[in-house]
Amino acid sequence: MIPYWLHILALISVLGGFVCAAVVALDICAHPQKMRIMNVVWPITGLFAGPIGLLFYFLAGRRATQERGETPHQAELPFFVKVGKGASHCGAGCTLGDILAEWFAVLFPGIVALMGYGTLFSERIFAIWVLDYILAFAIGVVFQYFTIVPMRGLSLLPGLWAAVKADALSLTAWQVGMYGFMAIAHFWIFGRILGVALDPLSFEFWFMMQIAMLCGFATAYPVNWWLIRAGLKEAM
Repeated sequence: MIPYWLHILALISVLGGFVCAAVVALDICAHPQKMRIMNVVWPITGLFAGPIGLLFYFLAGRRATQERGETPHQAELPFFVKVGKGASHCGAGCTLGDILAEWFAVLFPGIVALMGYGTLFSERIFAIWVLDYILAFAIGVVFQYFTIVPMRGLSLLPGLWAAVKADALSLTAWQVGMYGFMAIAHFWIFGRILGVALDPLSFEFWFMMQIAMLCGFATAYPVNWWLIRAGLKEAM
């Protein structure tokens, strides 16, 4: 049985994420980002990171508005903050892909079998993770494409290849952190300790996903540090 306090905490956290995402989105409407893709990235960051994402936006993201310009902003930000923005950029694609995958699995249950449930995997969650990764990778590459191409002036195919190189390791590192925590939540916290299924239609599930995304940020951060230092990913 799920404790009442956990349900209330999950409710507050998930609804708080929506509020933070809405605050960021409204502020972006008045102050659009110089890098257009960040107009999408920042609200998604608020959705899973809540007040932390909101604070990060106003401390780092708010400086990169169209009226202020990008060059002074880049000069002002410490490198570790630029790495955090790069990881958040990757995480937004992962988050969006994971949300879509979970809802696809709910609305179209047959898709889970196509991902290997019942043949490759005995646990449904592993098949959903395959779909998670496919969608997150596709969305992440699109996000990277619309970041790298304007900054480097690349054409379609070179731009896509640069986006794949910039996003593959970062996204994989993020998903490792996310999968790791969700495995703990699914099999241990809910499966063993609480003795209930972690239902994607519950607030508890999405609360666990919020924590999992923060774990993804932690595992993707050092990879983004290296990618930016190596010149494979643009500093933001």
